[in-house]
Amino acid sequence: MPTRPDIVALDEGRLLDGGLDWGDLPSLGHLTVHDHTPPGEVVARASAAQIVLTNKTPLTADTLASLPHLRFISVLATGYNVVETDAARARGIPVSNVPSYGTDSVAQHVFALILELCNRVGRHADMVAESHWANSGEWCAPCAPVVELHGLRLGLIGRGRIARRVAEIGRAFGMEVAMASTSHPSGGDGLAPLDKVTATSDIVSLHCQLNGDNRGMVDAAFLARMKPTAFLVNTARGALINEPDLATALAGGTIAGAALDVLSVEPPPADHPLFHAPNCLITPHMAWMGPAARKRLISITVGNVRAFLAGSPVNVVNA
Repeated sequence: MPTRPDIVALDEGRLLDGGLDWGDLPSLGHLTVHDHTPPGEVVARASAAQIVLTNKTPLTADTLASLPHLRFISVLATGYNVVETDAARARGIPVSNVPSYGTDSVAQHVFALILELCNRVGRHADMVAESHWANSGEWCAPCAPVVELHGLRLGLIGRGRIARRVAEIGRAFGMEVAMASTSHPSGGDGLAPLDKVTATSDIVSLHCQLNGDNRGMVDAAFLARMKPTAFLVNTARGALINEPDLATALAGGTIAGAALDVLSVEPPPADHPLFHAPNCLITPHMAWMGPAARKRLISITVGNVRAFLAGSPVNVVNA
């Protein structure tokens, strides 16, 4: 390993919006930063790198085999499904993630979505701006019903840091909270059975890692088990949902509504089936974007690189 290794960031993207910087990372090596990297350009851009940082740029087994100098990967996110971690392990390459930078930011966004589904604040504000209230002749002129959270059942699929924080906030609203896991669908160890949580919750919120077992798990059968008055929320990974099935379920009234911050393809195509689905709110993968959260992400990433260079990697997901 060179004294000053080559560090390549494949996709800085929106990470430094608002005047943020990479902190101490440039002092740890020769840093090259790319805004975005198409899959076909990864090998060329990282061919000499000992350390690679990636957020959404895939690092497949074939790509890793073409990077003989690579010694460490740090994912600029909590989810790490963009890296074939088993292949990295086989090549002796530790992969670290950033496990807790966005806990509060994402949990806050979960409830922003839930409250918009339940109170329709944005829709009501737009109606007031369009003179609906002024022309109504009424002192109270709602355009959609309000759903009270107190006493409702919040079903969380996943039990990581974000899910636990969402559970705390839900209880503060007076909600009953149930937690399930795709890796333990029968329940146990504080978890309820997955099918029961799906069928009995008024709001189902997804908080699980994406893997081969749960890809597309929210399909027509899953949605049919939900209550017709229930809402679905997803701030985890878009590919957990079979999006055409969700569009069909919303159109047919199988569930009452959905709020999503992630889609299976990002950016999505202009003709995405959910764009015109009834009672479907979509935000542009922004739950992680608070400046405080991004500062934590950068700080933890710098710590990941520093710990690797010191010979004691931290936050390793493929040990």
